[in-house]
Amino acid sequence: MKTVSIIYFSGSGHTTQLAQSVNKGASKVEGIISNLIAINSKDIIDGRYQNDEVFTTLDSSDAIIFGTATYMGGISAQFKAFADASVGSWFAGKWKDKLATGFTVSGTPAGDKFNTMQYMNTLAMQHGMIWISLGETHYDPNGINRLGAWAGAIAQSTDNIPMAEGDMLTGEVLGKRVADMVLRFN
Repeated sequence: MKTVSIIYFSGSGHTTQLAQSVNKGASKVEGIISNLIAINSKDIIDGRYQNDEVFTTLDSSDAIIFGTATYMGGISAQFKAFADASVGSWFAGKWKDKLATGFTVSGTPAGDKFNTMQYMNTLAMQHGMIWISLGETHYDPNGINRLGAWAGAIAQSTDNIPMAEGDMLTGEVLGKRVADMVLRFN
């Protein structure tokens, strides 16, 4: 069995919804074990993320899918604390050649989500990972990739705007694509 791990931070539950969709897609692929891992604020001590169990899981995964809400045009502070703590895996080269991608949610259609996607891509590149795109060449106002991003999955949601079904489907497509690629590359 191959493993896809989805590590994400969600402040108000919207990113959790998208993470669950990504997990649903990855879990559909036979031969894949999918781990859904929330970044918990309780694991951030004096500004530093500390959870050895999570890093052990990620270090042994075949693919890592990163997710975070987009706050003020970038990643959340909690995701940044996690990313900074990944330096131990970086020093040891534990994520080198693993597959990676990302997803994000903000309250507006654009919301500068691309900055968040670029950050996650840069994190993956620093670890020597291989970035997987969404793989959808079109967008539909009410369907998959309706917001038109190809670097990963993006979604729009607030407490007043429920997540669109198309955004949920986009997450599912991304999770399945990564799981399929894990089997293809391994």
